[in-house]
Amino acid sequence: MFGHLFPSSKRSFDTLSEEEILALAIGAEEEDARIYLAYADGLRAQYPASAKVFEDMAEVEQTHKNMLIDMFRSRFGERIPLIRREHVRGFYERKPDWLRKNLSLDAVRGQVEAMERQAARFYEEAAKRVSDASTRQLLGDLALAEQGHEDIAHMLTDKHLPEDVKAEENADERRQFILTYVQPGLAGLMDGSVSTLAPIFAAAFATGDTWSTFLIGLSASVGAGISMGFTEAAHDDGKISGRGSPIKRGLASGIMTALGGLGHALPYLIPHFWIATTVAAIVVFFELWAIAFIQNRYMETPFLRAVFQVVFGGSLVLAAGILIGNG
Repeated sequence: MFGHLFPSSKRSFDTLSEEEILALAIGAEEEDARIYLAYADGLRAQYPASAKVFEDMAEVEQTHKNMLIDMFRSRFGERIPLIRREHVRGFYERKPDWLRKNLSLDAVRGQVEAMERQAARFYEEAAKRVSDASTRQLLGDLALAEQGHEDIAHMLTDKHLPEDVKAEENADERRQFILTYVQPGLAGLMDGSVSTLAPIFAAAFATGDTWSTFLIGLSASVGAGISMGFTEAAHDDGKISGRGSPIKRGLASGIMTALGGLGHALPYLIPHFWIATTVAAIVVFFELWAIAFIQNRYMETPFLRAVFQVVFGGSLVLAAGILIGNG
């Protein structure tokens, strides 16, 4: 309706000539080869076998690009028009390098599979929109080539990533996730949930005022979160320990610390004292069991031992807060 007022800067695929379609395919193959090399560079230090897979896939893309250039030269000459996928409306897009950094190994593999599927689907749809026989055949060949890329990706994975190597890389990735996010987040959740029990419930039973208790809980939770976050980020830069980015660890620790305290501070927004206290106690119960579950799930702590350590310890802190508040 408003298209004539706000014209798009992108071309419709229907307006492209055969020459431009082929030029577009050449540019796409070249960009995908560079993306695979970027993935290989990012993974080489930690996952050398996967890096080799992406290096070989980049070579395949370069081979297809050279075939496309030879085809273009035979039909249209030496000058290839400058047309890229971002110039064409509806063409599949690729994210810039800075948005693909620090992806997990599974995320990279998923991105690669999506790239091949998108390219094949694009050429298949493009072939349906042209009536010229030679162009239709060309686009059909490109679609088959992209489908072949996906088969090649599986073959290269089998070649460079036998099951034992793939399992080892997946284990390394899981270990890194635990070191960077789970460990500091769990420490923060435990500190926020347990250490704030005494001051919050002591304030509740000492004052009997839900709003004052909430403010004390809020300040204790936020203050503890800031303190834990800065402490985690400052005491280890991750270079020697291999625990990952200090900023990520600090955020995980600080956020979970604050959430751990806020969990049983927020119920005191309820104006009725005993209802608020009952809800807060229920929240505490679930917080402590959640900590025990995470310890068992990620830290391989026997569940009964985790329950005893966390629930029993938290109960002692809770009882101390209530006793102090009633003192």
